[in-house]
Amino acid sequence: MRGLIFAISLLWVSIAAAQDMTGGRLTVTGEGRVDSAPDMATITLGVTAQAGTAAEALRETSKATAEVLALLTKAGLKSRDIQTRDLSLSPLWNNSSSSSQPKISGYQAGNTVMVRVRALDNLGVILDDVVQGGANQFHGLSFGLQNPGPVQDDARRAAVAEALRKAKLYAEAAGIALGPVLELHEAGGGALQPEMMSRMAAVAVAVPVAQGEVSTVARVTMVFQIGAP
Repeated sequence: MRGLIFAISLLWVSIAAAQDMTGGRLTVTGEGRVDSAPDMATITLGVTAQAGTAAEALRETSKATAEVLALLTKAGLKSRDIQTRDLSLSPLWNNSSSSSQPKISGYQAGNTVMVRVRALDNLGVILDDVVQGGANQFHGLSFGLQNPGPVQDDARRAAVAEALRKAKLYAEAAGIALGPVLELHEAGGGALQPEMMSRMAAVAVAVPVAQGEVSTVARVTMVFQIGAP
């Protein structure tokens, strides 16, 4: 009787161990990156003006902004690619005397515009035109893709391939059998910005621009079932 109980106990332990091996999991991450030449640029520029009154400051800013917008339209940009992002008006304080209360000495108005340039060959000329046309603030330049979907899918495929490669490597090194995929999750990714433009100055020639490449990244986490070899 004791022998039967002992045999049953050994059988139960063997079954439990087998279930534990087949029920194990291996979690790996993979990253895919695709570099491609950009075909679109986004620039953010602004116009500011100072004057003795708020109305005068706004009037000067509006006049310069209208000239900049006209130059952008003349350069062939569509209305969908030009957007006002910020309007501001603030007092200028005179703090020259420490013994008296600060007084308003004037006003400063500002207007910020975001512009998408889809013909990169014209980017340097457009930047030069808007600066000479009245834009005196520059808040940044970034490059991107007009249709990022196919490139993002290529990055996803590369991320999955990298996760599979790592999973097979770990399974081989650990001496375990790699089973089917149980879970697959996509983590954060997207486009990484390339080099910023080399310089910007109000000169008579087109502003030189270094376009570089846009890196599109995808990241995945995959969970595999593992078992005894």
